[in-house]
Amino acid sequence: MTISRRGLLLGLPLFLAGCQSMPNQQAMYGDLPDEPHPLKKVPIEKIKPELRRQQVAYETTHPAGTVVVDTPARRLYYVLGDGQAMRYGIGVGRNGYALAGNAYIGRKAEWPTWTPTPNMLRRDPEKNLKYAGGLPGGPNNPLGARAMYLYRNGNDTMFRLHGTNQPWSIGQAMSSGCVRMMNHDVIDLYERVTVGTKVVVLQA
Repeated sequence: MTISRRGLLLGLPLFLAGCQSMPNQQAMYGDLPDEPHPLKKVPIEKIKPELRRQQVAYETTHPAGTVVVDTPARRLYYVLGDGQAMRYGIGVGRNGYALAGNAYIGRKAEWPTWTPTPNMLRRDPEKNLKYAGGLPGGPNNPLGARAMYLYRNGNDTMFRLHGTNQPWSIGQAMSSGCVRMMNHDVIDLYERVTVGTKVVVLQA
């Protein structure tokens, strides 16, 4: 079977587009050596394509700049406007540990200290009591590279949007109620949002 020159030229843009998509994803999830705690590249071949960061069509009544957490779908959307959003795969809380409704980002932190909540201390003192004074930020910290703290009416809800050192957990319901993202993704979202950004958490 032979391919005509015209057929080859017509197919070339599609071929090149396919070839160009992989380097872009590799770059998005590549090594980040300049972080205070350098991050290795994410093995994206082990992450389902639909859980990787990408710009998608997204119709919503929420204005640009809103964060929408779709808990049942395990997706987080940063609304860009004009029917578009940046979509991220997320891990969510186990049944019974979840926030619903509206909140806003009350503060942001890079490589944050993690302190177990009073509820976590009561539920599992043997595991969490040793961290009651706080665990400094670093590669073994469960909040990962960034955290955005969700508030209502000036009060901390104790729920966060944060990174994780367990990228395989994205797409799962296994956290203590917070929304976890791959470290590379939470860094990207962190740069987009500001203190005061509205967050809408959808539940089933």
